Amino acid sequence: MKDAIVIKGAHENNLKHVSLSIPKFKLVVVTGPSGSGKSTLAMDTLQRECQRQYMESMGMVPDSVSKPKVESIEGLSPSISIGQHVTNRNPRSTVGTVTDIYTYLRFVYSRLGQRICPGCKGMIPPSFQEPGTVMMEEEESRAGSITCPHCLMELEKFGMAHFSFNKPEGACEVCSGLGNVATLIMEAVFNPELSLRSGGVTFLYDVLNEYYSSILLAAAKYYGFSFDPDMPLKDYNDIQRDVLYYGVESPEFLRHYPDKKPPKTVNGGKFEGIITGIWRRYKEKDGDQGPMEREAELFRVKLCTGCQGGRLKKEVRQVTVAGASLSEVAEWPLEEVLRWTRQLRDHLPVEGFHLLEPVLHDVPVRLERIMDVGLGYLSLHRQTVTLSGGEAQRLRLASLLGSGLTGVLYILDEPTTGLHPRDTAGLIRVLKQLRDLGNTVLVIEHDVDVMRAADHIIDVGPGAGRNGGTIVGQGSLEELMDSEHSVTGAYLRNEARAVPDRRRRQGNGRFLTIRNAHARNLKHIDVSFPLGSFISVTGVSGSGKSTLLFDLLAQGGEEAVEGCDGITGFEHIGNKIIVDQSPIGRMQRSNVATYTDVYTQLRNLYAGLPEAKRNKLTSKRFSFNTPGGRCEACQGLGVLPVEMNFLPSTEITCPACKGRRFNEDVLKVKFEGYSISDLLNLTVQETLPIFQSKAKIYSMIELLCEVGLGYLQWGQSVKTLSGGEGQRIKLAKELSKKTRTHTLYLLDEPTTGLHPTDVKRLHLLLDKLVDAGNTVIVVEHSLELIREADWVIDIGPDGGTAGGELVAEGTPEQVANNRASATGNFLSLALAGQC
Repeated sequence: MKDAIVIKGAHENNLKHVSLSIPKFKLVVVTGPSGSGKSTLAMDTLQRECQRQYMESMGMVPDSVSKPKVESIEGLSPSISIGQHVTNRNPRSTVGTVTDIYTYLRFVYSRLGQRICPGCKGMIPPSFQEPGTVMMEEEESRAGSITCPHCLMELEKFGMAHFSFNKPEGACEVCSGLGNVATLIMEAVFNPELSLRSGGVTFLYDVLNEYYSSILLAAAKYYGFSFDPDMPLKDYNDIQRDVLYYGVESPEFLRHYPDKKPPKTVNGGKFEGIITGIWRRYKEKDGDQGPMEREAELFRVKLCTGCQGGRLKKEVRQVTVAGASLSEVAEWPLEEVLRWTRQLRDHLPVEGFHLLEPVLHDVPVRLERIMDVGLGYLSLHRQTVTLSGGEAQRLRLASLLGSGLTGVLYILDEPTTGLHPRDTAGLIRVLKQLRDLGNTVLVIEHDVDVMRAADHIIDVGPGAGRNGGTIVGQGSLEELMDSEHSVTGAYLRNEARAVPDRRRRQGNGRFLTIRNAHARNLKHIDVSFPLGSFISVTGVSGSGKSTLLFDLLAQGGEEAVEGCDGITGFEHIGNKIIVDQSPIGRMQRSNVATYTDVYTQLRNLYAGLPEAKRNKLTSKRFSFNTPGGRCEACQGLGVLPVEMNFLPSTEITCPACKGRRFNEDVLKVKFEGYSISDLLNLTVQETLPIFQSKAKIYSMIELLCEVGLGYLQWGQSVKTLSGGEGQRIKLAKELSKKTRTHTLYLLDEPTTGLHPTDVKRLHLLLDKLVDAGNTVIVVEHSLELIREADWVIDIGPDGGTAGGELVAEGTPEQVANNRASATGNFLSLALAGQC
């Protein structure tokens, strides 16, 4: 058996005919600056070829699926890649359901639960039945009845379905098992002072305003009522308001025309209604949100009054095992669930032991693995859609340990994302366990502790985009530090030198103060943020950082905020910009150019060129989203989807346009020698010299480069961006909007995905914002950025119920001297250049 994966001549994307040998059955780290080619090497070359060869061996690869651009790869194994994209957008998917732990507990409660008789209020003990398996129990309906031993009242027998919030037998009738109830904020949806065309529906873009106006005019013609898209919404009559709000097929509108059938086509006036559409998309959750991707902000979500977040019916919530109901257990941190499962044997009669075997063995093992990857603060009821990319990846990593697979190549994309330095040791332990099972573990990573633990490091660089794509160093961390070509080694050598005294800004003397913060796990704390400074909010995973910043401070302003007694100081803030790591879009058609609005300027630029004017090519013809100039074979995407049976579908280059997206007439029009298709294939950095004379486009290019995204291609789909990349592109877009007022920037781990050398560039940009008189507050784990802050607020001391306290606050030096702070212990090393 080969003991190495040998790659020869890899030249996918920016790789420069790379040849290297990767040792098998080792923990291997691939590092290097952002955009240097790490993911291209690991994912686009190695992972794709692994899958292609596996499919080919089964006779399932279509001829149209091309190999990655590589001369040869020998010694491959079946591979599993674990990325950071949260693919399951179903609000009913929870940590408990995806790990199967909740399924095991439903089995326990259905067999061993104690019930309260609704008649005499006496306790009905469990009736121990013949042993069965969880899966057998799941498949059986278990219809039947039991009799109260005290009053002889006959009751319905509870099976596993009754303990599921996803089934009608168990789900709370008020919230249908979701644990919360949403209400639409009408004033956030409609501005009655404006017309439809001028922004009366707050979240619609100009194009959609025109599109919806045309449909509503058609509907008005069909039914015979007047409709003016330029009339303020406050002047609408009942018919006009009902058609706009609820659509032509709604009961609200049909009451006006009970005898007339609704139109069957959009051109004929078939309109869904703004409110009806919002509710449909909100309930679906897992579809492409398109231009309305921020619709969640239009809802006010409150705890269900029926179950108080417990998700289950009242009679089911009253069933207990070892003194706790299933709803209570599901809300505990997983650390507490682990303690409870270990104590189950002490609380149950001997005759029930045989039923507990799967729980006493499987559940603690699964929970311990989750502890090891630093997620012990999560609860079983935590929705997977609310997990960060790093949390979702580590949760999957913990479940993979239980598979027992050997001889597999695992490829992980920055698993330390969102992980406090204190918890990195547990993650490293899990990675080594995977390796010791007889697997090869390949990790794309920037964390120095993970590099130290690696058996082999591959450093890609030296720069990003076309300036990267070569192997600049290999070996141990010490060998990289000795290498004159290694980018990572050079950074670590500089870090080891004496650290100069840092300048700490004092702020402008004003403060934002949250009083008596008690949301989620926060322990009634008062926290003040000095304005006019760079502030870092730190703490272990799950300690309450994001709750403090995004659930409380981000919601402050004109209205009262639930979860605290009040927030003072917003009168000193002129503007508030929140940049979190939520997906910036899941539509394949949305790319870097369209998201940053650069593409609108490019279309207008090309439409104004002499060649375009001669051929009467308007800016619309330079759009790949509308018919006219685009290639109709691929509808402007440049690729065609290929179904791969039971594996995820893949894409091939469009044979008609060869991936260029447009027809020949459009491609003939060139600016500085580049067609609009050529520009979409260039990186942001590469277009800097091309647009020096175009101030608006040039300023956005500079901003994207400043936030470390110069390596992205303009035509790259935003679906492919990591959480950190998505956040930084949002930041660049916000910074392009000029403002002269004091702006508060709230950022959620902006260093995600950044090499330490790129963190320095991001710090320079944030410093510029503060020096211009603004306030920047970040939730952060990166010690490279935390040590540069003017003020640090450390929340902890642990995660979940053991967190939520204000552990330390002050300058980085003051926090580093606080022995009670887990962050402070690591910060003292970082300030000394030892971390």
